Amino acid sequence: MNAEIIAVGSELLLGQITNTNARFISGHLAEIGINVYYHTAVGDNPERLKETIAIAESRADLIIFSGGLGPTKDDLTKQTIANHLGTTLSMDDSAMESIAAFFERAGRPMTDNNKKQALVLAGSEVLVNENGMAPGMMYQDGDHMYMLLPGPPHELEPMFQFEAKPKLVRMLNEENIILSHVLRFYGIGEAELEDRLQDILDKQTNPTIAPLASAGEVTLRITAKTDTTDEAWKLIDGAKEEILERVGDYLYGYDDDSLASKAIDLLKQQGKTISAAESLTAGLFQSELASIAGASAVLNGGVVTYNEQMKIQQLGMAREFFKEHSVVSEETAEAMASAVREKFNTDISVSLTGAAGPDAHGKEPAGTVWIGIASGEGTKAYRLQLSGMRNTNRIRAVKLALYYLIRTLADEDTRKI
Repeated sequence: MNAEIIAVGSELLLGQITNTNARFISGHLAEIGINVYYHTAVGDNPERLKETIAIAESRADLIIFSGGLGPTKDDLTKQTIANHLGTTLSMDDSAMESIAAFFERAGRPMTDNNKKQALVLAGSEVLVNENGMAPGMMYQDGDHMYMLLPGPPHELEPMFQFEAKPKLVRMLNEENIILSHVLRFYGIGEAELEDRLQDILDKQTNPTIAPLASAGEVTLRITAKTDTTDEAWKLIDGAKEEILERVGDYLYGYDDDSLASKAIDLLKQQGKTISAAESLTAGLFQSELASIAGASAVLNGGVVTYNEQMKIQQLGMAREFFKEHSVVSEETAEAMASAVREKFNTDISVSLTGAAGPDAHGKEPAGTVWIGIASGEGTKAYRLQLSGMRNTNRIRAVKLALYYLIRTLADEDTRKI
């Protein structure tokens, strides 16, 4: 089955919002073996939407629409598709009851145009919206399946994942198991990773291997289609073993792991606590850790020492130290990490200092970053030379600090990532 995703909304074309829905849907379709060859965005114009539908029908079996199911005049997706297919819209009683109940709970009157949200393509399979008002729907017409989803991501994502996706799996083949496993890498570019694995990628059949790069990291999604779950895992494990023989040094996690969640998991598994001293990142590293539920079990605290004076006051570093060493240096990164570890009495600590840019810091060019890590095994510093914009460098520094933290924890433990 081949799919095309059509995002409806002039706000997408005006650059007012980003089309994250297409990325989300594509990722889930890849898991179940559905190919996505086109993403299309079209404004709130019925004629242009009809043209877009006709083009999609010429090259896709499954056409997924996001947006345009709301109550306003520019929400025209349902009516336009109904006109194109020669069908009608009918009121879904369950959706209407849900919408009415929402307004009753909110203590607000329901206007007539809100009833429009309960209209669905006559004869369609309705997808319940647990997080909003407009239901989604799936409509079969000849060789084409049309899926209509709401635009807001907090409505679309659960609807697709828990309502639509299971239905698609059953449609594809009720007798087959489709299983996916994601490998997450950091510290290697997409081009280099693909180059190292090119022969494996060229010969793939079942399982399939799909690379994806985003925000400095690379993922490989391995998807197997078989009769049983055990057989699917055997295929996936075989491919994974071959991949990790070549690029396993860059692996940091699997499936829904992030750098921050993996770091927190390892700290918990090892019963270790962490602290941080941040200069150029000004708390971003600690914020990233704190975004993970349960971080309080391992994150004792930290300091932001954005200038030399604060490093002296907050970390107890000697004033004479900075007469010999630059704030942006290996020695400073190591001293900050050691000092904050002692101050907060933690098993491990991380420090970040550097010149985020656009200006250099003394002899150190913009983009120079030092990351220090102190633990019971000693203290080590890593030098980075980043080339992005100021805030990009700060974000990359945090991600690299998390990556080095993960590698340090893995090296100090007999367990593998």
